[in-house]
Amino acid sequence: MIKIFVGFDPRESVAYHVCVNSIIRNASAPLSFTPLALKNLQGYSEKHTDGSNQFIYSRFMVPHLQDYQGWAIFLDGDMLLRADIAELWAMRDDSKAVMCVHHNYKTKASQKYLGSVNQDYPRKNWSSVVLWNCGHPANRNLTPQLIESSSGSYLHRFNWLSDELIGEIPKVWNWLPDEFGPNPEAKLLHWTLGTPCFHEYATAPMAEEWHGEALLVNYSLQIA
Repeated sequence: MIKIFVGFDPRESVAYHVCVNSIIRNASAPLSFTPLALKNLQGYSEKHTDGSNQFIYSRFMVPHLQDYQGWAIFLDGDMLLRADIAELWAMRDDSKAVMCVHHNYKTKASQKYLGSVNQDYPRKNWSSVVLWNCGHPANRNLTPQLIESSSGSYLHRFNWLSDELIGEIPKVWNWLPDEFGPNPEAKLLHWTLGTPCFHEYATAPMAEEWHGEALLVNYSLQIA
């Protein structure tokens, strides 16, 4: 069973459903989905006032929600899978506390969806796709209280970990078409500036694939 946590924001709930649908369609193994919706997270109170979405800090709750056992995947909601997520799951390395794409880029845009400020910072987007080794001793530090009181820079840069505990996965598993351009080899598309459901990002690079998946979400077989 591949356990998957997906960021949910009611301001773009369609993004969550499109992401999940794309995972299901391409997967070869049993899946378990948990939406990271703030109203569902008992024992956690969001005290941060920055951030562009409602799961920007709750993603770090995954080890706690897993009772600090086993492995799980976290994905932002503004994504689409083009490959079997079992391929990503197979990359788990028990010597690492987390695994992610090690992005190193400067953003093209100073603003992103819904007027949010889009800042450059070290390890930007590392935390948007995470293979969590929830049972790793280093992740026991991630209590709800620590997450509530910690800064974005501390959490999103995985500063509770030493660098050798941050494993690396290939860039195709967190490809940013709105920043890097189209990539036919990408396995996971991430529209980090804005999901194509927003009209100003409807024609972003590779957005046609997102719109096609959205049509499949609304599909039902009809009898003539």
